[in-house]
Amino acid sequence: QVQLVESGGGLVQPGGSLRLSCAASGRTFSSYAMGWFRQPPGKEREFVAAGRWSDGYTYYAESVKGRFTISRDNVKNTVYLQMNNLKPEDTALYYCAAGGGYMVRTITNYSYWGQGTQVTVSS
Repeated sequence: QVQLVESGGGLVQPGGSLRLSCAASGRTFSSYAMGWFRQPPGKEREFVAAGRWSDGYTYYAESVKGRFTISRDNVKNTVYLQMNNLKPEDTALYYCAAGGGYMVRTITNYSYWGQGTQVTVSS
């Protein structure tokens, strides 16, 4: 079992930055793919970013490429999502997920999910 707890969300103005954290506990997560997804109000959950560090790859949705960066700290068992130049359309509940497959952009790839942290981008 892996437990995931997200933090770092909040209210930020357009153009601002936030860093989300996802603390993992339980089984070691070093071999898992770790992903970030988001669910905007009234919409379906969508892929944001993922990392498969065993292979050295990171993946991003086109809408966040160049603005968001996913990283991990194996010592702290924590995955981060650095979000820069935030836009109102980034407003969503952000989820962290862990999974063992290769289809890192798909929800079904992930077996473990956090409860989510709210990000609101508004002036």
